[in-house]
Amino acid sequence: MQAEQLQTSVSAHRDLPFDTDVATVHAPGFFTLLRTELTLAVRRRSDIVNPLLFFVTVLAMMPLGIGPDPEVLSRMAAGLIWVMALLATLLSQESLFRGDYDDGSLEQLALQPEPLYFPVLAKVLVHWLVTGLPLSLLSPLLGMMLNLGGAGYLPLLISLALGTASLSLIGAVGAALTVALRRPGLLLALIIMPLYVPVLIFGTGTVQAALDGYSYAPQLAILGGILAAAAALAPLAAAGAIRISLEN
Repeated sequence: MQAEQLQTSVSAHRDLPFDTDVATVHAPGFFTLLRTELTLAVRRRSDIVNPLLFFVTVLAMMPLGIGPDPEVLSRMAAGLIWVMALLATLLSQESLFRGDYDDGSLEQLALQPEPLYFPVLAKVLVHWLVTGLPLSLLSPLLGMMLNLGGAGYLPLLISLALGTASLSLIGAVGAALTVALRRPGLLLALIIMPLYVPVLIFGTGTVQAALDGYSYAPQLAILGGILAAAAALAPLAAAGAIRISLEN
């Protein structure tokens, strides 16, 4: 399976308009990179399906462990959904740069005179499209299963859409720092889990405020601010981490 994914990655990156002469090379545009990464992601269906299966399966088992009391499930629904979405996103972060590092295309991108910001941003955007966005769209159904109050569905959907995008951006920094390691799973979690905490707090706070009858606009504004800051800074930090990892 790994050999097949590697062959798929190499074949897709051959479509990029790289020149073999590094001195005269022209880096592909952002939308070319985005289309290529999206094609690769669609071909690696397991990278899309596994986080979704984890998200749905674990949440479906929660009533078995906590108990079927509707009031208890309703009180814990928002936190459970947010924690599982965070863990599902974390599970898929390890492979963000792995295939490109293994087949050498990440080093090829790093050799371009253009900054790595846009290639990293394209990869993170595709990661959110195939992971965070499906998780967000599924969340109302799982909220219904956990007896989430009716006022919480829309805030849950919006907060997860904003929050999972931030999680993908923040996780890219950890994935870049650990891309050269053979088994980066635990180290990756230790690096980025503390950075996920503000997103988790304000994400669950958004849903809880709606359920309590308060305005959830302030929490959404903070999530939007975190996303804006992450979109501006995280690709830069990840690009620097990639160059450090490639040099070592």
